[in-house]
Amino acid sequence: MRLLSVLIFKITGWKTAVNDSLEIKRCVLIAAPHTSNWDFMYARAALYILRIKVKFLIKDDYFFFPLNYILKAMGAIPVDRSKAKGNKVESLIDLFNTNEELVTMIPAEGTRSLVKEFRKGFYHVANGAKVPIALGYLDYKKKIAGVGPLFYPTGDIDQDLQEIYAFYRTITAKHPKDAMH
Repeated sequence: MRLLSVLIFKITGWKTAVNDSLEIKRCVLIAAPHTSNWDFMYARAALYILRIKVKFLIKDDYFFFPLNYILKAMGAIPVDRSKAKGNKVESLIDLFNTNEELVTMIPAEGTRSLVKEFRKGFYHVANGAKVPIALGYLDYKKKIAGVGPLFYPTGDIDQDLQEIYAFYRTITAKHPKDAMH
């Protein structure tokens, strides 16, 4: 998959960027901004290129034969969106508590549509599991897919989110009109 990802990036003119000093083996990886179905393809390809093993949440509707085998191989974790949110947060915290290495990618907006603020599940998972938040991004203007700095939650969710939002204000989404500003 890595070679295919390198080829896709070469053909489309995309590049990857990550701070070499980052140790990305145990964290919640925010995927933002999320305004297009293309976001997943570029983000997943970038993570293959960067050799970051990642798990990601996806609607359980997509887990049917034979797609379920492909999704599992790519790191997908099926989610029943009809169940209470607290169950998902607790389940992910438990995953971190039972795995020494785990990177979980979560689209912070939770949708491709315009939202006024990030959903807070990613924050509660990171804070509860005592792991950092990696600021993953796709900048369509610069054609860069990358991982910005690691952010360590302080427990002051409002202040922490303001710092995270500040990072993403410099990133151009595929559909800027649908991105938070």
